[in-house]
This record gives sequence, structure tokens and C-alpha cells, in this order.
Amino acid sequence: MRLHFSPRAAALSGAACAALFAGCVTRPLPLAPADEPAYVVLGEQGQGTARLVTRARACPDIAVDGQAAPMRVRVPHGPIPLRPNADPALRGAPNSAVLACEFPLPPGARSASVRGQALALPAAAPRRIVVLGDTGCRLKKGTWQDCNDPASYPFAQVAAAAAAWKPDLVVHVGDYHYREDPCPAGRPGCAGSPWGYGWDTWRADFFAPGAALLRAAPWVMTRGNHESCARSGQAFWRYLDPRPYQAGRDCDQPRDDALGDHGDPYAVPLGNGAQLIVFDTSNTNWRGLPESDPRRARYRDAWRRIDALARNASYNIGVDHHPLFAFGANQDAKTGKVTLFGGDKGLLDAFGDMDKGYLPASISMLLSGHVHLWEQVSFSSRHPTQLVSGFSGTAEDTVPLPAAIPPGAGPAPGAIVEHFSSWVDGFGFMTLERTGAASWEVGVWDREGRRRNRCAVEGSKSRCELAQVQGK
Repeated sequence: MRLHFSPRAAALSGAACAALFAGCVTRPLPLAPADEPAYVVLGEQGQGTARLVTRARACPDIAVDGQAAPMRVRVPHGPIPLRPNADPALRGAPNSAVLACEFPLPPGARSASVRGQALALPAAAPRRIVVLGDTGCRLKKGTWQDCNDPASYPFAQVAAAAAAWKPDLVVHVGDYHYREDPCPAGRPGCAGSPWGYGWDTWRADFFAPGAALLRAAPWVMTRGNHESCARSGQAFWRYLDPRPYQAGRDCDQPRDDALGDHGDPYAVPLGNGAQLIVFDTSNTNWRGLPESDPRRARYRDAWRRIDALARNASYNIGVDHHPLFAFGANQDAKTGKVTLFGGDKGLLDAFGDMDKGYLPASISMLLSGHVHLWEQVSFSSRHPTQLVSGFSGTAEDTVPLPAAIPPGAGPAPGAIVEHFSSWVDGFGFMTLERTGAASWEVGVWDREGRRRNRCAVEGSKSRCELAQVQGK
């Protein structure tokens, strides 16, 4: 890629300038505020794009390998517009005006920085991967999380611990945003919290607490149901999706939601014959998708695209928000009886139309979130290992899963459980460390960065040291 220089190119740091041009004139670069971190998202074929969301009215320069070029405007300065059919109460939600900037990073770049902040560049073959999800603080009628209390909402601590692990790549499995309703009066644990779908809430829910990890490594940003068009899809398309910003796919107008609620699958190479295949499940329905629902056909098309992408690598890891092959638990308030539920019914309906195993056989592992816990499931049937990492910040699921799955129980028809492990009611993050062409070591870490479980993945099978992590 050829860098195009602007008159602002002289705004290099003194060290970079001295290395390139004897006697050039420099001026100090303004540093980014702590809650305006520059970050790198990975998209199709691993293309890295530098991003910045800023309250400034003009995009700054980016320095790549010591040369400066202007970042491009992704979304002009302004607040996120209120959707025409939005709840009128949202007119009172904080929604500051910001500018979204971006710059596609040239392959092979050795260094890059924005406003004095060094960017973590993509690795050709990342070996150390952090996986986390469901990171926002839940403010929703009926469930109030104490966003002001790090013990109740520890995403900043989790992000810092994950950054200290020094990953090459971060994979977020969706649901960044949870502050949908105002904190009730008289509740100090969340008093003063922003709410709604604007920048102020996204800054509080994701960009500020996640700053250390945003700076540590490039990110793969998976879309969750909290980022559907009816919720916070507008911000997802503006700030996190790796593809070019496109009017009509931005969730601004409900009439365009059929387009805005579906992003095509894409692949991110991991080197040595492996890749991630990221697919958007934000608009599925856990109750199921009847044949008359157009979403069923859209997800069938997504399956075809996943299958085509999977043919390009020898080892494939699917990445989505909704698990297909995991368990959650409900508890009857009167009797205390615990019942298990399985994978997302809408996806099983649509994907089952295409393959009785639900995903192409060439998918060996599936990374998901949505269920607010950590979980591992491996099968004697041909289904991929399922790993769930939805325990990184939002109010957790606390109904306990059993230490062993009852005989005959499965998360999807035909999926026969062989090995199972879980951790309920504990915050943390998961890691994948590559140990071979088709093998990985999985680490399960608490909010303080202490390892609580270890698993081995070989091909499509996995097994953990502990069947169940006990305690927080």
C-alpha cells in the first residue's frame, strides 16, 4: 500500500523524524485521552484496520513505519441518530458527538502509532489468543448491576489481566453493550451511569474499561444480540465492524434492518493452515425460526458461506455469539428444580436444513458467548468442540450446571457429549495457545489473572483437567 502524505506529515515524533530526515521540524503529537484508545480490528483475510473514536472534529495522522498519513473519516462527527421508532425515553439518554476515524494498515507494517499511542499490529501466525465476551454492565428493567463497583462489574480488571498475558490476538464473542435503561433512583451502585445507545454509554461499557486490552493486541469483533439493529447495532457498525461503513447497513432506519441485521461471514487466517471463521448471529431467535421467517433463509445462506470459507484451510475455528453445542440452566423459583437448555434453536433450525451436524464437518472448534459463564463441551459424535467465554463482565448466570451431563442429554439433536467442564459464577477470560497444527491449550483465568482450569484441544476433541471449577 502506498501512503499518501498530507502537509501534516511533519507531525512525526522527534525520534522518528530524526531517524528519517536530518534537521526536520517537529511538533509534539497530542496524546489520546484514556477513554479514546486507538485500536486495530481484523477483518476479511486478516486485513488490519486502525481505528479511533474521538471527540475531536478532525482525524489525526497515523504514523506507519515512521511515515505519517491522515486517517480517514469513517463516520462524520456527530451523535448517533435516534432511530425513528425508538422509545421516546431514549431522547433523554446521554449521546455525545464523536468522530470515527480509520486507516487500513499495509501488510507487513512493522510499527504504527496514533497520537503518540503505539498500535498492536497483526501477527502472521498468532499463537496466543485471548477469548472473552459479554463484557458490558447490565442496566435493564429487572436486573441492575452495580457498574460503579469493580467487585460487581470487573471488566476493567479482567481486561488488564488479559492484557498482562500478552496476547497476539483478542477475540470478543459479542455483547459489548448492556446499559439500556437508566439506573433507578436511590441505587448508589450504578448512580450516574450513562445509559442508552450513544457514545457515552459505549465509552463507559467498553472503550474505557477495555482500554488496556485494546492497546495490547489486534481484535476480532464478533457481533452479539445486544448489537442487533433494534438495540445497539448502530454503534457496532460505526466503531467495531471491520468492513467499510455503508449507509443503509448502519441500522439508522428500521426499514433497512433486513440488511443491517446480517453481516456476511469472513475468515481471519491464523497461519500454518488454520483460520477463524466469524459469523453474525445477532438476529437469531432462541425460540426457533419457522420456515416462513426470512431469517431462516438468511442463516442458510450464511451456512453456505461458512462452508465455502472452511474449504480454504485445514483447521477451522468458528466464532459467533450464540452457542450451538453448549448448555445453560434454569431454576424453578418455587421448587428449586434445575433444568438444562441447549443451543440456539433459531440457528439449529436454519443450519440443520443444510447439514444434520449443523456446521460443516470441517469446523473443528466453535467459540461463543451469550451464556454468562465459562463452558467446554466435547462430543463422541462428529460435532466440533464448543467453548463458551461469556463471563467477562456482565451480570453472570448463577444457576449451577451439573458436574456431569446426565446420560442422553445433548445441547443439539444428535450431539453426544463425551467430555464436559464448566465454571459458573466467576468472572474471567479464556486463552487459546497453539501447540501444534491442530492442537491448542486452553486456559481459564479469573479476574486477577490466576489460572483456574486447563484444557487440551486436539482436532475437534477436547478435555479439561477439572470437570468443574469451584468458587469465585
